[in-house]
Amino acid sequence: MKTPSPAGLVWQVTANENAKSVEEREAVLADPGFGNHFTDHMADICWSEKGGWHRPRVSPYGPIQLDPAAAVLHYAQEIFEGLKAYRHADGSIRTFRPYENAARMQRSARRMALPELPVDIFIDSLKQLIAVDADWVPSAPETSLYLRPFMFAKEAFLGVRPAKKVAYYLIASPAAAYFPGGVQPVNIWLSTHYARAGKGGTGAAKTGGNYASSLLPQAEAHEKGCQQVLFLDEGKYLEELGGMNVVLVKKDGTLLTPESDSILEGITRDSILRLAADRGHQVEQRPVTLDEWREGAASGDIVGAFACGTAAVVVPIGRLLAEDFEIVHPGAAAEELALSLREELTGIQYGRVEDRHGWMVRLDA
Repeated sequence: MKTPSPAGLVWQVTANENAKSVEEREAVLADPGFGNHFTDHMADICWSEKGGWHRPRVSPYGPIQLDPAAAVLHYAQEIFEGLKAYRHADGSIRTFRPYENAARMQRSARRMALPELPVDIFIDSLKQLIAVDADWVPSAPETSLYLRPFMFAKEAFLGVRPAKKVAYYLIASPAAAYFPGGVQPVNIWLSTHYARAGKGGTGAAKTGGNYASSLLPQAEAHEKGCQQVLFLDEGKYLEELGGMNVVLVKKDGTLLTPESDSILEGITRDSILRLAADRGHQVEQRPVTLDEWREGAASGDIVGAFACGTAAVVVPIGRLLAEDFEIVHPGAAAEELALSLREELTGIQYGRVEDRHGWMVRLDA
């Protein structure tokens, strides 16, 4: 079946003859976890230096065939995004700020010498996949369908240069509530031996290598009894966690968050800061040293901290643990603010709170 789109592409849609039955799908949706199960279909588009973007398809979910010399396997020329589809009370399916995800993917592509997928085609790919896999969007409270667009160099060659053939894919995975028992503060380990990214590197791009470099220090954090790891920029400036941004809360209600060209621009963080500004909170986005946090915590000028990202949305930071010190914020005000902002943001995402900023985009219409 061929499906024309507003983006000017004609999608070839092939139904999965081995799609899961209603009973099988419902069993998965009853306990999906995160990233454990995938919908019946996937979308993909090819790109070549000569042909541009072409051959858009929705096809049965399954293995991707690659030549052993595919550039991505040797030079890690790859990027990805992450966003969610939400089932609202009226049955409609919507996603949150997808145009920002599309723009960030373009910035990541630019940094990794990959072609920039046009925004309208990015949005269209989401709608095309939802059109065939809408039944996979769960309706239980705080659940969602996680959408994972990604792009990689597929040209078979061993020379070191940007690939001339690239593939864009979109897959989807039902996701359970991130905190089924309620949001609990997390402990953070300060990594001083490892860096996530360097000045002029790929830290601001959403590329797999950044996450690969965080795995060893993340394992170190778990050994120390911590759930996340905090990286430093140039050994002294706060950067970000393994996959989340960090925000400090000052006693006057100001939200302070690190700014650096090695930090991924978080869409969740930007949204949380805008909601806080709507409430009258001052927002500071600038370089922040570890010493400023330590001294601010000691003096009472900084009363708390939280992390934010697509998966967890917002989670309070209970303490920061390092080799020779720790930061603990005993007050509850910052945690209450973080949870209140989380409640407002998720309320917007699930349609329970007015979408004043026009962030939600319908995918099934």
